[in-house]
Amino acid sequence: MSDLQQIYETFFAAHSELVPMRRTIENAVQTLRETALAGNKILLCGNGGSNADCEHIAGELLKSFVLPRKVEPSFRALLENAYGSEGKDIADNLQRGVKCIPLTSFSAFHTAFGNDCDSKYSFAQLVNVLGDKGDALIAVSTSGNSKNVLLAAEVARVVGLKVIGFTGKGGGRLAEYCDVLLEAPSNETYRVQEYHECLYHLICLALESELYYE
Repeated sequence: MSDLQQIYETFFAAHSELVPMRRTIENAVQTLRETALAGNKILLCGNGGSNADCEHIAGELLKSFVLPRKVEPSFRALLENAYGSEGKDIADNLQRGVKCIPLTSFSAFHTAFGNDCDSKYSFAQLVNVLGDKGDALIAVSTSGNSKNVLLAAEVARVVGLKVIGFTGKGGGRLAEYCDVLLEAPSNETYRVQEYHECLYHLICLALESELYYE
């Protein structure tokens, strides 16, 4: 059994109620894997607890989650050639990661945009400026109906991003804009958020296994 399959088997043994989502989860991992391998980036957006989830996901992708992610030997050589022993120290303390941007950050932008414009378009504006064809958007909304998240997904589709949605049961309006929809089997906000955390941990673990297993 491959390491990736073992990851899935261990997860679903602990979360049997999510077994029906396995193919969808695998599709999400594959979409993000293709995005990363193409050199594209992942954008993330959500509100409240989902805002925190976006920051959490980014934290798992930008650095080592479980596996070591030593820098590429060619990059190490460049650092050592440029800076000698200091370059070696730099290389020893850097890790490979997945390019991602939590649109939930940018506090100065969000407050300025909300003051000058209609704040519900703030995530859409960031997708408009930062998104490129081939990128992916992770859109998190427990109801699936958060207007600012919906607008970001709409713009993402036009720009050419794949959209991966995290919602509660049914998917809300967000469902129609998603290439991959991960519906937690609940409509109780805190329960949806609990499911989202274990789902994105699984996805980050599986993605890391695909990209950084040595």
